[in-house]
Amino acid sequence: MERLPVDLQYLPPDKQREPDADIRKMLIEAIMLLTATAPGRQQVRNQGAYLILRELHSWEPEPDVQVTCEKLIQVLIGDEPEPGMENLLEVQVPEDVERQLQQLDQQEQHTREQPEELAPEPQAEGATPT
Repeated sequence: MERLPVDLQYLPPDKQREPDADIRKMLIEAIMLLTATAPGRQQVRNQGAYLILRELHSWEPEPDVQVTCEKLIQVLIGDEPEPGMENLLEVQVPEDVERQLQQLDQQEQHTREQPEELAPEPQAEGATPT
């Protein structure tokens, strides 16, 4: 908490968050771009971004923004890439791996878009199903 700027340490509980989910997502994606290089990741970590992202993730009502936040958190808390792969924007991903990752993203997107199925209501003992 002490790594956060003083202005952020003493925000009132009723502080207004950005109401537009698209803007929140774009801001997270902008921070993600800052983490493309090892020095950028270190700088973002040193500024206490993880603490803010953790709170944002627990509050965030939009699934798309939550997923974007989770991806950034994974970059921040994950192990550093091996030497020669420090710049995440320049890492060469094999085509088959890229296709697999895209399929996983599509499956995840499809799962999030499906409405949650309602669980069947419990029946009283001795009642026959209708």
